[in-house]
Amino acid sequence: MDRVFKALADPTRRLLLDRLREQNGQTLSELCAHLGMARQSATQHLDLLQAANLVSVVRRGRERLHYLNPTPIHEIQERWISEFDAPRLAALSAVKARAEEYAMNDTAIPTYVYTTYIKATAEQVWKALTDADLTAKYWDHANVSDWQPDSTWEHRRNGSGELDVVGTVLEVEYPRRLVVTFETPGEVLPGGPSIVTYLIESDTDIVKLTVTHENLPNADFHRGISNGWPAVLANLKSLLETGNPLPTEPWDLAMAHTARQNT
Repeated sequence: MDRVFKALADPTRRLLLDRLREQNGQTLSELCAHLGMARQSATQHLDLLQAANLVSVVRRGRERLHYLNPTPIHEIQERWISEFDAPRLAALSAVKARAEEYAMNDTAIPTYVYTTYIKATAEQVWKALTDADLTAKYWDHANVSDWQPDSTWEHRRNGSGELDVVGTVLEVEYPRRLVVTFETPGEVLPGGPSIVTYLIESDTDIVKLTVTHENLPNADFHRGISNGWPAVLANLKSLLETGNPLPTEPWDLAMAHTARQNT
């Protein structure tokens, strides 16, 4: 929390976050052009935002793309705000979401990026993402595939075996990078399927896991995964660090929170 508050205390860094909120996934050059700032100054500010986990960096070829990471702000909101003023804030949030929905009708749907840190090895995180038995423990679905390029993968619901998501494995770089399409069975979207990239970066016994979900079809889909990915990855983190998933399914809490906001 200290790093987060220190990063947010500077107006220039808040402006950088505002620019990423307006257009996520910008390069350093794009951010500098918008702000009229020297590259060295912008880099120093972005390094502090990245150290506070407020910004995630995704490499795309030679470019480094910068994305807002909502995790620290969400933790602040959960710790100090949500319990005490939830009804009024939920009403304001609903108004804001409706206004943003109208605004997004004429703009591209942003890419979703989420970063978390896990006390584990890269190999353990890779296995947790790809092993059918492990995914069934923390995701309530088994991810089934041989995880070879061009192979299919299936997201099978526990118990019924119903397929909620299917896709194709696009890239495999064990144990650091996995790219798959993310599709609803039988649905063909005009813009093609959305794409999920898992990036695993390790340093001794700590892993930085970044999930990027792009080519999203609409604002409703973006809102859905914005609730879903944090819940799933929190459960994965708990399983790897404690040996057990969270005692209550986190997506149930996320759905209940959304339902309260809409009532």
